[in-house]
Amino acid sequence: METPEINTGKEAFVSKTIFSVLFAISFAHLLNDMIQAIIPSVYPILKENYNLSFTQIGLITFAFQFSASILQPFVGYYTDKHPKPFSQVYGMVFSLLGIVVLSFANSFYWILLSVCLIGTGSAIFHPESARISNLASGGKRGLAQSIFQVGGNLGTALGPLLVALIVVPNSQRYILWFVIGAVVALGIIGKIAYWYRDHLIRKAHQSTIFTEFHNLSKSRVKWSITILLVVIFSKFFYSASLSTYYTFFLIDKFHLSIQQAQYHMFIYLIAYAAGTIMGGPLGDKFGRKYIIWFSVFGATPFALLLPYVNLFWTDVLMIIIGMIISSAFPAIIVYAQELIPRKLGMISGLFYGFAFGMGALGSALLGILADYTSIQYVYHVCSFLPIIGVICYGLPNLKKK
Repeated sequence: METPEINTGKEAFVSKTIFSVLFAISFAHLLNDMIQAIIPSVYPILKENYNLSFTQIGLITFAFQFSASILQPFVGYYTDKHPKPFSQVYGMVFSLLGIVVLSFANSFYWILLSVCLIGTGSAIFHPESARISNLASGGKRGLAQSIFQVGGNLGTALGPLLVALIVVPNSQRYILWFVIGAVVALGIIGKIAYWYRDHLIRKAHQSTIFTEFHNLSKSRVKWSITILLVVIFSKFFYSASLSTYYTFFLIDKFHLSIQQAQYHMFIYLIAYAAGTIMGGPLGDKFGRKYIIWFSVFGATPFALLLPYVNLFWTDVLMIIIGMIISSAFPAIIVYAQELIPRKLGMISGLFYGFAFGMGALGSALLGILADYTSIQYVYHVCSFLPIIGVICYGLPNLKKK
């Protein structure tokens, strides 16, 4: 891999964008999130095989996302002080074990164990990966975060498609085929780990990888972080209704088969990936505050229309919603890193962890709501969540350079 130029002055940073590293970590992210995407994709199969309720489906998502969220800030905090280049390898081993357990799981509790293993692997993977994308960014933080994030989004989109092609026509045991993806990811992550190890900046300079991007008071920084977390709540509660229950919504409302519903899910997830590509560079160009505001609040009219349209317009609206709402997360992550630039691992872990946590809580609560009402009622309620994005008005503008 290409060796970056590293300044060792007061404002040390990798001065050249290392695209080979960015694309490698993005592809590893694709494989990691493809494995994660197996979980919601096989829900219809698990529900039918083991007679699960929507509440139990929500608890499975809660177990996965809670295990993925609770560890991430601690992993990030620890690796800020003690970088561990090979930690991602250990994380992928957890995910690989989770795939094996899920393919053989024959009860609700074995399913919970498998998703917790995959969630733990995800918690270890994300904070250090976000740090690597920053190290290789050459100062183009929005672009680097978008490249990293789009890998994960493409993996999330591929998961349901591969499940529809491989698992649905056969049986739960065919989940074992995804072990191939985990093994490939281990090879890529191992190579990245050696690059990371060879280019770690000494601890004395590690806190000065990026310059300060603001002169805000501590209270203003805390208030801005709070606003971003509220935005994460709105975005990922709404996203939970799509990632966990969208196939059930399509099956219930339009009487589709499981396989047909997975194809429509793939359309939404590809749009989500496309929005992620745009979000980072647009934030670099126009300011992250405006991208965050547009991304969350801008999806409101389309989300409100979604429960009332036919299948064709459902696909159209899901493409628009996916592209708009996904553009926020790269901008949110980089904006938060610029607010607290000396704690990249901790802040990345906090936001990834909180995002997973809100997805977990949303899935669990929406599952209970679906059992007591209906899956279509859940979508009527969730359509109002993007309105919360108006709170972004309170974010300060940070300088671009």
